[in-house]
Amino acid sequence: MKIVTVVGARPQFVKVAVVSRALKEAGLVHEDIIHTGQHFDKNMSDIFFHEMEIPKPTVNLDIHGLAQGAMTGRMLEGLEQELIRLKPDAVLVYGDTNSTLAGALAASKLHIPVAHVEAGLRSFNTAMPEEINRILTDRISTHLYAPTETAVMNLASEGYLDMDCTVFQTGDVMYDAVLHYKPRMVKPDNVGTEDFLLCTIHRQENTDHPERLNSIFKALREIATERPVILPMHPRTRGKVDDELMEGLSIIEPVGYFQMLWLLENSSMVLTDSGGLQKEAYFFNKPCITVRDETEWTELVDGGANVVAGAEREAILEAYHNFASSKQTFREGLYGDGKAGEHIAELIQSI
Repeated sequence: MKIVTVVGARPQFVKVAVVSRALKEAGLVHEDIIHTGQHFDKNMSDIFFHEMEIPKPTVNLDIHGLAQGAMTGRMLEGLEQELIRLKPDAVLVYGDTNSTLAGALAASKLHIPVAHVEAGLRSFNTAMPEEINRILTDRISTHLYAPTETAVMNLASEGYLDMDCTVFQTGDVMYDAVLHYKPRMVKPDNVGTEDFLLCTIHRQENTDHPERLNSIFKALREIATERPVILPMHPRTRGKVDDELMEGLSIIEPVGYFQMLWLLENSSMVLTDSGGLQKEAYFFNKPCITVRDETEWTELVDGGANVVAGAEREAILEAYHNFASSKQTFREGLYGDGKAGEHIAELIQSI
């Protein structure tokens, strides 16, 4: 069997590392990886392939730095050409990026089955580009691999169980990744080992709205008077924050996956607008403050591991102080048995 995997952004590289390894161990599938080029910074792309021993992409389309529509359109054009050339039996896509949607569209228009890893996630906020991407990708996918019971319930409520597709609850491949790679975590340079809060900010809903971004950073500066705040600065964010608002924070360059694992292991709390980091905080038993107005990972909120604080300074500080003054115990088993990659590899072989 021959499949093409489409990737383009950092969270996808982590997921591909898990599934590609499982496919290789099964030995029954030939995989070509197409990298759209959506993340082109070395710390956000090349280093992941090197560190995590992901097979070298067959093709890199090198498409980045464009507006949403232009980027997706260019990717669709390039992917269509490559799929015609490679003639796969199925196309595998991950998550909710422009690369995900473009891969699914290109395959479906060529009548190639689409398998979507991380199907069924919903924030119920269609102002988010990611929400549009995941809804459309699910609708044109043939095989939907849902990571959680909540994701399966979302698909069921939208009628997918009566559509011409298959839905499977596989567990979350990011949990597999943490279990596999945790022994290889590496301390970043110029980072202390004292009690600190780990922060990442990159979502368009925050970076493109100065009032939200300013409010978040004002809260971070107040937190930094009590404990260090380490913030690997995403390229999207760096040019949009005034230097004054970064005073007192430990701003570092973007880090590789193994360095992020070290930061998670050694932090006392996480504050983020990243979907993936919300789950990774849970995997390391760290409380998480989500600076968005909603989350796809509602089971983390229900279980007390995550507070959705939005961008309001007061709400962020309230969540911080509540977590700082109490000990949390988190429900186990929300994201499967740590063998999601193996389950997905088995399902792919049966397509």
